[in-house]
Amino acid sequence: MKNNLYGYQYKGNFPDEDGYFGVFGGVCDDKDEAIKSNPGAFIQANIELRRVLKNYFPSEQFKEDLRELRKNFQGRPTPLYECKRIEEMIKENNNGKCGRIFIKREDCNHTGAHKINHCMAQGLMAKYLGKTCLVCGTGAGQHGLAVATAAAHFGFDCKVFMGTNDIAKEHPNVSKMKVLGAEVIPVDFGGKSLKEANDAAIAYFGKNSDKAFQCVGSAVAVHPWPLLIREFQRCIGDEAREQLLERTGRLPNHVVACLGGGSNSLGTFTAFLDNKDIKLYPVEPLGRGTKFGDHAACLLYGHRGALHGAYSYVLQDEKGEYKSHSVASGLCYPSIGPEHAFLKEIERTIPCGANDHEALEAFFLLSKAEGIIPALESAHGFVQAIKLAKQYPDDIILCNISGRGDKDVDYVIENYPEYLKKKEFDILKC
Repeated sequence: MKNNLYGYQYKGNFPDEDGYFGVFGGVCDDKDEAIKSNPGAFIQANIELRRVLKNYFPSEQFKEDLRELRKNFQGRPTPLYECKRIEEMIKENNNGKCGRIFIKREDCNHTGAHKINHCMAQGLMAKYLGKTCLVCGTGAGQHGLAVATAAAHFGFDCKVFMGTNDIAKEHPNVSKMKVLGAEVIPVDFGGKSLKEANDAAIAYFGKNSDKAFQCVGSAVAVHPWPLLIREFQRCIGDEAREQLLERTGRLPNHVVACLGGGSNSLGTFTAFLDNKDIKLYPVEPLGRGTKFGDHAACLLYGHRGALHGAYSYVLQDEKGEYKSHSVASGLCYPSIGPEHAFLKEIERTIPCGANDHEALEAFFLLSKAEGIIPALESAHGFVQAIKLAKQYPDDIILCNISGRGDKDVDYVIENYPEYLKKKEFDILKC
């Protein structure tokens, strides 16, 4: 389904009026096809949500309320930082040549990640709808933490579903959610990770949609979620664009972000979609190998399919089983948002990947060289930024650091102690 993207303006045209990105996406309404595959309560809730999209989301009052929250509660705008020490380290290994690496520091957000951008917006929507409870599934816990924060701020109850594997791995975020008053509900079936947590959250929401609001954690699922999450996250790229112009007088040549479901990457890419000369790189988790179940690289190794109501790219075997792996819990999802599938097929993005070893090296490199501990998810994107800086010494690379790594420190030290004393990094070598 190749299209000539560069012949028209992308922004404003997608999704189309039916909620699709080309053939990708999904709609949950009262038509026969949707009724067959969705619980009735979920359909009614989705119709209600679209009413919010039509009546409240574009209103000046909603925008003003959200601006106030972002400025005075979240702490936006977040900084833009140049990694000058790492640039010097690259030059030492690359004949004195290196591009400029700028990172957008979403780790400086309240709660430590970009997730708060869409969670406060969804909390505001729930308030407009008169709901009393926020519900979500979470992997690394950053989305759950942000939802718990929004619930506390607005005075809502909060239920967070989380796989038992991730609870053990990301216990700092679990503790924070409990302190904020959220009920963290263990999910102990299937892969015991992000997909199953989302399954459980959707099931609960379907039975309690009269009082609950489903806070989707990424640009996935049925319309209008992919649109809403993208728009709530686009402040990342919008700010970075202005900051780079102010700092350098030019736009970046390359824009990089890790890819799990797509919230932080679309939030970063959207501001640059219509600049055809700027290359966009979604960085997927290559995990421990190319075997099914050893990675979570949907665009690189997946195929067309459906998950959680949306047609996109999935990691699914011939038995219908979904599997994924990544050292980063927040990237361990066997599908991606429908817009990312579309952007790949029209060749607007350049999907690439980083394996567990590379991500762990980037985690420690950014920590030791710049004093910034990134989330393991964000470290995947930083791997690609380093590769580009070595390859394009005259260019500017913008990389989104979607969150901070406080949640990962204990896990990394306990499971990968050999990286603690590393002074030489493979990812710096040419």
